[in-house]
Amino acid sequence: MYRDDKSRAVAHGLEATLLPKVCRALRDLRRDDKLHPSQESFADQAELIADGLTEVGIIGLVDEATGYQEVRDKQALQEILDRFLRKSLAGWAKRFPDEFYFHIYRLRGWAWKGRGVNPPQIVAHYTKDLVYHRLAPNLVEELDKLNPIVNGRRRAKNTQWLTEDVGHPALNAHLHAIVGFQHVATSWEQLMSMTDTAFPRQDGTLRLPFFAEVIDQPALPSDPSESLPLFAHFRDVPQE
Repeated sequence: MYRDDKSRAVAHGLEATLLPKVCRALRDLRRDDKLHPSQESFADQAELIADGLTEVGIIGLVDEATGYQEVRDKQALQEILDRFLRKSLAGWAKRFPDEFYFHIYRLRGWAWKGRGVNPPQIVAHYTKDLVYHRLAPNLVEELDKLNPIVNGRRRAKNTQWLTEDVGHPALNAHLHAIVGFQHVATSWEQLMSMTDTAFPRQDGTLRLPFFAEVIDQPALPSDPSESLPLFAHFRDVPQE
């Protein structure tokens, strides 16, 4: 079973190694004159696919033998990042809805005081986890290079580095889904479970049960900045 990237629907797939076996079977049936005339077109397509698989297979073997496969993987990853990230900083525009943060406070058991009050720094961790780690591979690392924290602050919001044609539409669609999960979630763990199922982290990091206990339990007091030394001296770091 797999989840379609566009529709997000769950479907049943077949092992990729089955395709050349089907092609060989059709080739053998044609050779033995066991195909019905109506099946000849399938045999023609099978031969084209088999030829293509042979060519791709040879390229793959050479790449693996020469070590070029790693270069190809890096080039493919860079192409993805180039589609998501701008080369220069754009003007700021509000991208994260207030309800995204409101529900973080609600599910963590904190008192919501509006966006005018700087949130605890762990909210930046939640934002990375729920959003940026799930948009594209290595996106967080690349954003940290483009928009590093200097003296406790980023010079811009991460959203200002996203491209208009790919980055922002992907962000908007993802936020829409996450806020939907937030509306129906009754606990932080339930929100993370739904998010991990629908949008696995692109870096492959899984939330282990004992990490969940440390991070998610118990809920912090209503005003963590006053009650815990950990949150006592946070600087104003833009969360988006």
